[in-house]
Amino acid sequence: MGIVCRIPCKRTLASAALLCVLTVLLLPAALPAADAREIDLSADIALEQFQKEVKGGDRFLASAKGYLVFPKVVKAGLGIGGEYGEGVLRMGGRTVAYYSTASASIGLQLGVQKKSIIIVFLDDEALGRFRKSQGWEVGVDGSVALIKVGAGGSIDTTNIKDPIVAFVFGQKGLMYNLTLEGSKFTKLDK
Repeated sequence: MGIVCRIPCKRTLASAALLCVLTVLLLPAALPAADAREIDLSADIALEQFQKEVKGGDRFLASAKGYLVFPKVVKAGLGIGGEYGEGVLRMGGRTVAYYSTASASIGLQLGVQKKSIIIVFLDDEALGRFRKSQGWEVGVDGSVALIKVGAGGSIDTTNIKDPIVAFVFGQKGLMYNLTLEGSKFTKLDK
């Protein structure tokens, strides 16, 4: 009994690559649009998970001027990648607006990933600029410091000096990418 090894032809690889590129480009349209209630419920669950994983996370968010919660951001890629998610902007613990996040990337990448993101605005000026924008992009309209949670799963607030910080958690999937550079946030009508 022999082993048969099939090597795909260039045409098959090109077709697979084209299919993946189309999937990535159409990712926002392929994901079912959630209504406001669904987004709020998902954001509540993501916040609960964040507060369980991070000691002091609830106090940190309570002291913020506002924060974005994206409970499910999906990224897919094969050379060309894209990601999309919908979330809420909360101020004083209440939802005040709905946003989408989207980005595209080119480079060595393969797979699909799901993650949750919380972006915290620590001063009024940064939050005001974000809310007035028609489409706010990380690295262009403002920088976002990605915070790594310290040993013991706690936030060291003494070292946080940036006006906008982000946490990425709950990652599932085959990709691992801890950057928000190039992510664009757009207000949604919900």
